[in-house]
Amino acid sequence: MAEIGSQKKLPAGLYVVATPIGNLSDISERALEVLSGVDHIACEDTRVTAKLLTAKLIKKPLSPYHEHNGARERPKLLARIEAGERIALVSDAGTPLISDPGYKLVAEAQDAGLYVTSIPGACAAITALTLTGLPTDRFLFMGFPPNKSGARQSWFEAEAKTQASLVFYESTRRLPDCLADAAAVLREREVAVCRELTKKFEEVKRGTLADVAKWYADEGAPKGECVVVIGPPAHVADAGSGSDMDTEHLLEAALKHMSVKSAAAFVAEITGEKKKAIYARALELSGR
Repeated sequence: MAEIGSQKKLPAGLYVVATPIGNLSDISERALEVLSGVDHIACEDTRVTAKLLTAKLIKKPLSPYHEHNGARERPKLLARIEAGERIALVSDAGTPLISDPGYKLVAEAQDAGLYVTSIPGACAAITALTLTGLPTDRFLFMGFPPNKSGARQSWFEAEAKTQASLVFYESTRRLPDCLADAAAVLREREVAVCRELTKKFEEVKRGTLADVAKWYADEGAPKGECVVVIGPPAHVADAGSGSDMDTEHLLEAALKHMSVKSAAAFVAEITGEKKKAIYARALELSGR
């Protein structure tokens, strides 16, 4: 198998290539080598990818691959790889498969025994997490929220007890309404809205859900693209690292100083998990 980055020809296969989320300088040397070395590039929007390739002096055949044509295009792309071609998969920005349908192509390529590799790089969700000042040891990426208020509130309600930071993408046009729904369900949690990441007007707006929701309600929808990060429930954020909040570790520590019943009650209160389940696990740990 040829080594990426060497002068050898790339092996036939599928190359999942991360592209910049804003600043074109963020593309890696390896990504440029792969895009230069493949036979064809499947992309979310050919116009967007063409701009990137033009800026980097790369000329390659492009074809659209997205949720609306994926079922039709997958067999064609797989057949090309089986015939010996090198195919790159890119999204409009960031890492493919993160909130897009590329995973189906990857799964079918792997099932067919074809070579699949990933060229890592920018990801808006991860970039946002590094800027928020909110806990990053445990997080849940949620994609895009529903468009309608009722469905959106149910969407937040389903993760209200999740012991992690919540990360999702949202249209700036819907941002004020989305934050209002989040505040109604999740109450006084911390939130950071990260907008135009890596671009000239990059901005991070932090505060409580209520305060940030009110700010955008007063100011109106901003321009650009954004990632929203909502901090975990207060008791999780206050506890520090994820290892401190691990139920198993908490129980083990509590059982050294408390009875099974007291330890279970204490850990259930700290984590917000059901006392019955915690008690059952405490019994197992104590050997009873």
